[in-house]
Amino acid sequence: MGNTYTDIPVEVILGACGLLIFIFLVLLITMWIKLNKLRRNYVRMLNGSGETSVEGLLIQLQERLNEQADRSREADLRIDEIRKQMRTMKSNVGMYRYNAFAEAGSDLSFSVALLDEEQSGFVLTGIHNRDHTYVYAKPIEHAQSKYTLSPEEKEAIIQCSQKK
Repeated sequence: MGNTYTDIPVEVILGACGLLIFIFLVLLITMWIKLNKLRRNYVRMLNGSGETSVEGLLIQLQERLNEQADRSREADLRIDEIRKQMRTMKSNVGMYRYNAFAEAGSDLSFSVALLDEEQSGFVLTGIHNRDHTYVYAKPIEHAQSKYTLSPEEKEAIIQCSQKK
């Protein structure tokens, strides 16, 4: 007779099946224990084992991020205000010295222009002679004045605008 499955006794087949079931049962129990241990660690991590938990940390991080975003918006608004103020500051200065009278012999007369970014501000002119110095101020709007500007005053305004 040949080797067939019918030649194997039923007790051996049942014993092998029982052994396989026992091995699978041991594996199942081992996996169940590991899963429970992993679940406990996961819950402990989320709920925290003391004062800190992942959820609490995430909430704190979100609150800090929101506070930082608010501060950033406030800083941006303040920077915009400062930029607007700086446009009107008379921070561009141009100076031109010259000899107003040939007999004075020195460059003691001057024109000083103080302008903002829009070329508005004023020009001061000091004309020096032997006895006195006379100082004049003229308002400037967009590099022009409603008063007649001398060539020296125009030169001071040009120097002012070239410093940008």
